[in-house]
Amino acid sequence: MRQIVLDTETTGLSAENGDRIIEIGCVEMVARKLTGNNRHFYLNPERDSHEDALKVHGISNEFLKDKPKFAIIADELLDYLQGAEVIIHNAPFDVSFLNKELELMGREPLRQCVAKVTDSLMMAKELFPGKRNSLDALCDRLEVDNSGRTLHGALLDAELLADVYINLTRGQNSLMMDVGGPSQDGDDAPVVDLSTFVLPVLAANDQEMADHEKLLQDIDKASKGKTVWRLEAALAEKAA
Repeated sequence: MRQIVLDTETTGLSAENGDRIIEIGCVEMVARKLTGNNRHFYLNPERDSHEDALKVHGISNEFLKDKPKFAIIADELLDYLQGAEVIIHNAPFDVSFLNKELELMGREPLRQCVAKVTDSLMMAKELFPGKRNSLDALCDRLEVDNSGRTLHGALLDAELLADVYINLTRGQNSLMMDVGGPSQDGDDAPVVDLSTFVLPVLAANDQEMADHEKLLQDIDKASKGKTVWRLEAALAEKAA
């Protein structure tokens, strides 16, 4: 499936209160590889950006005056996104703005065009509970070079997010094993007898045990004490 990593910049924080999209950046991946078939639009929002938003993206109202309105690029954007999985960091925010722009044109919401929307922020929160999961924080944690990011920009952020997403999902393909089905040339796949291998048992050292305990505490804190081990301990204590 084609995957499109998408980011927007806006005049403010609320599409429902009249804020509009001023920039859209899209990066295409096929088979988890960047294709270079990207899209980048600056848009005339027909209103000024809020002061706080200007500090984030640095795109002046004057710069946007001669740019196309969303309705002009809508068909090109939707054709590009058609049938793809769209990956967005904090997807509800960007999708709400895209849906509002489409609604103003009398068009159907984004989900009617794409195969699915994946929120990389939710993925990160599940993998790193209790930690900061902004794009900058993930770049630092996953060793993605974001040294060129002084201001938010939709295309640059989409390119960074593509690298972050690959790192977040790294190993999924390598963990897929076909041990019982036919091979690609039609022959039966060979059966590997794992009992012939002697696997060493590596015990965790004190630092690894401490790191593990800290991770459990972070997960327990993020779930507000509803983790399985906390509940089982409480039940065992009650039974005793």
